[in-house]
Amino acid sequence: MELRQLRYFVRVVELGSISRAALDLQLVQSALSQQISRLEGELATRLLQRTSKGAAPTEAGLAFFREAQLALRHVDQAARAAHEARLSGTVSVGLAPTTASVLGLPLMRAMAERHPHVRLHMVETLSGHLSNMLNARQLDLAVLFETHPARRWSVTPLLEEKLFLIGSRAGAAGPAPAKLRVAQLKGVPLILPTGPHGLRSTLDAAFARARVRPQVVAEIDSLALLMEAVDAGLGCTLQPWAALGRFPDATKRFRLSEISDPQARRLNSLCSLSDDELSPAALAARVVLADCARQLVNDGRWAGARLSHHES
Repeated sequence: MELRQLRYFVRVVELGSISRAALDLQLVQSALSQQISRLEGELATRLLQRTSKGAAPTEAGLAFFREAQLALRHVDQAARAAHEARLSGTVSVGLAPTTASVLGLPLMRAMAERHPHVRLHMVETLSGHLSNMLNARQLDLAVLFETHPARRWSVTPLLEEKLFLIGSRAGAAGPAPAKLRVAQLKGVPLILPTGPHGLRSTLDAAFARARVRPQVVAEIDSLALLMEAVDAGLGCTLQPWAALGRFPDATKRFRLSEISDPQARRLNSLCSLSDDELSPAALAARVVLADCARQLVNDGRWAGARLSHHES
């Protein structure tokens, strides 16, 4: 007697039809019927009564069905126990501050629920530092905005984010325009991160394409301090919506205008050490992280983001 025969029989009884069960199990109907017949032959009793309307368990079949359900539950529990025991240890995950403000807590909650024996080591720092840490094998995986094909990373496109001109509402005259082009930002005082980090590289390329020299009044490599400066009216910034993730009253404090240039987007990639260097726990964490990002976008909780083609 094989486990698959138990699963096949249980599904036939649950659906009340061999043809429906075959479709559900993605089997040819004749192959499913043959497996049920073998099971009945091994037990030397009729388990199903075939009728024009489908298939119903006999008295012996109903008794077998109950015990088979219990046996399958025990098998599934045993598999889960083995899986959880195998998935243990520590996984180091790196997120940029904007990404962490949206993804950090959902990832931690999902890992605690799905893999409770895996301990996360969360690192929040600028993307340039994360790239160096991943290359030095101080991280197992990270969400990065620039990837380097020469490095032995596993890279999966995750999502892309719109960029917004963000300014303080305090003292602002009238509503912000819904959309702006990069060329319209000439003369706007900007507070930006410095060059070695992924967002600045994207912005510099966008300004170069628009043939505009940005008016950078300050460079700040701390998202919290940068947003404080914007909130105080010292200048505007160019960031994805996620930069506002830790401001529950963001709509009252900041004005947003979407940057409409097609290439003014921040690409997010899920990068990790090569598969043969990752532990089973790290491989599982990579799956959970991608699932979390996908769910946040689909639920509308990651504003201005859309899934990359590989993730849609």
